[in-house]
Amino acid sequence: MSNTVPAGYAPLNSDSLPQYLVNKLPTHLSLGGAPEQWTVTEVGDGNLNLVFIVEGTEKTIVVKQALPYVRAAGESWQLSLTRAFFEYNVLDIEAKVAGHSLVPQVYFYDQDMAIFAMEYLTPHIILRKELITGNTFASLAEDVGIFLAKTLFHTSDLGMNAEEKKALVSKFAVNHELCKITEDLIFTEPYFDAERNNWTTPDLDEDVHKVWQDEAMIQVAMRYKFKFMTEAQALLHGDLHSGSIMVTESETKVIDPEFGFMGPMAFDIGNYIGNLLMAYFSRPGWETDAASCEANQAYLLNQITTTWQVFVSHFTRLWNEKTQGEAYPTEIYQNGLGERALAHAQQEFFATLLEDTLVNAGLEINRRIIGFAGVADFKLIEDSQLRAQCERRALKLARELIVNAKEYREIAAIGQFAQSC
Repeated sequence: MSNTVPAGYAPLNSDSLPQYLVNKLPTHLSLGGAPEQWTVTEVGDGNLNLVFIVEGTEKTIVVKQALPYVRAAGESWQLSLTRAFFEYNVLDIEAKVAGHSLVPQVYFYDQDMAIFAMEYLTPHIILRKELITGNTFASLAEDVGIFLAKTLFHTSDLGMNAEEKKALVSKFAVNHELCKITEDLIFTEPYFDAERNNWTTPDLDEDVHKVWQDEAMIQVAMRYKFKFMTEAQALLHGDLHSGSIMVTESETKVIDPEFGFMGPMAFDIGNYIGNLLMAYFSRPGWETDAASCEANQAYLLNQITTTWQVFVSHFTRLWNEKTQGEAYPTEIYQNGLGERALAHAQQEFFATLLEDTLVNAGLEINRRIIGFAGVADFKLIEDSQLRAQCERRALKLARELIVNAKEYREIAAIGQFAQSC
């Protein structure tokens, strides 16, 4: 897809958006009232896009428009508008394979304006904010585990027609700009003195300099950068963290997949687990009561273990019941070698996936503490010394996950090491 800004493109604002929507909203979608009666609020607080909440007298929607640059950096960092195309298409595919109980509904997409409209989620709140507050959610691990299993299985060669899978790879191969951002910010820049790096200085200076000299860890990071660039296993969300999930007491919705592309499954799983681990290590910065802090940290570790277990269980069931997919074909396993051989193949598959997941979790932690675009879990802790102490513990675990991932046969064991940090 071209990086050229279409002739008809123009960034919208709260005043111009209603009239634009009059001509674009599907006929079956009525917000209620005249456009001049609608309330439009720009709420985009992310790094990339304009995000509007449009409230009519009957219905409220969200409208998202890409800018031709990175919003967090300004016009000096140019970026193609095509990311709106990828986000819309990932949401559409995720909804088909995971269902609207886990993914918001999308109403329309306008390629020339790099804009789409989708379901307004209410009373949902961003998960990261809720975790910082210390709130817990009974269905979160189950929901995220199922989301990961369905999206990764049904867009892989395990569960997808080979011709359609290759077409999907081709479709998302052109999302190279956002992949390049990921390659730089996660796999490269945290491991040298890059200009965009942003850590808690001077409190964490010594720790960061040690990272830059840690050959064992950096070699693994480079190996996983290569895997990220070359393994088109499944359609990834591409930026699955606690800021890309909205929750209520009973619902979980995954949003913001503009970094979506065909890549290694462990990247999505590891990113999410890495963010839960950062929430874990940040708790002393948010809790004054030791018992409350310990209880919340125990909840977060349980979330990691349960999410993985639900993912493996559901993914395995989909695999056992599959009717298509050229990888591990049914002719050989279900109808040939039998259940025992299939179980052995699955055991090896998940052992490798767990190792890769732990490495990616560690890389995500390093990236958020050392590199560009940190997380509020740490960044909003006002006491810099306390913040650095929390981050230092997280960096210790990150190194363990990256360098020694192969040693962990059960995901619960990482909780034990986290506690020792």
